[in-house]
Amino acid sequence: MTLACGIDIGGSGVKGALVDLETGTYSSESVVIETPTPATPDSVAQVCGDLLHQLGVTDDIPVGITFPAPIIHGRVPFMANLDPTWAGIDVVELMDRHLGRTIVALNDADAAGLGEAIYGAAKDVPGVVIVTTLGTGIGSAIINDGVLIPNSELGHLEIDGHDAETQASAGQKTAQKLDWVTWAGRLQRYYSHVEMLFSPDLFVIGGGVSANHEKFLPLLNLRTPTVPAKLRNTAGIVGAAYEAARAAHK
Repeated sequence: MTLACGIDIGGSGVKGALVDLETGTYSSESVVIETPTPATPDSVAQVCGDLLHQLGVTDDIPVGITFPAPIIHGRVPFMANLDPTWAGIDVVELMDRHLGRTIVALNDADAAGLGEAIYGAAKDVPGVVIVTTLGTGIGSAIINDGVLIPNSELGHLEIDGHDAETQASAGQKTAQKLDWVTWAGRLQRYYSHVEMLFSPDLFVIGGGVSANHEKFLPLLNLRTPTVPAKLRNTAGIVGAAYEAARAAHK
């Protein structure tokens, strides 16, 4: 069994697990620690260290960490969902200082996209695959022939004068008390626009709401084949673990 560790840093919790890279499944129970308040770089790094200790992650196991922000050459340009002091932080240097190890850092939606591309609904699909995560916002990952094009942020496309995720996210469905048909109409507008821009070969729809995919995916009328994610809430951790192992073997 080949192991790597994935850690997913979110606004409410920091969760992680050991991943069997042969199957893309957890080889340990997942561990969740509440995100500290305030969620400063040093306090979150300390939680990551606690999590690695609880999981028993040894020095020879690669570690990948996801963030709710773009990651550009290991650095956070801006942060919306954690403390604003993350802006400009070199995540690799931060974690090396706190954890005493080199980690791989990536955007959370990109990690989920990798998980689906390597082990899930997009496995062995040639061409362009766009994975979206419908949650509080809309996360996105673009995969071309199995290779990630990072930091796409397609949830922030401007459509009809609005930031797309402020109209079509699963969070807005809940906040605005939209029924499935009304929400599907907003998703139709969003995915039709993305389809026009990228002409993808496949859409993979993830996020917690994808568990109810039969209530809204059949309502969409798109040229692009559209399927629910397979890995569900494990995709980010699995993708982060995969990327860490890949980087370690370069």
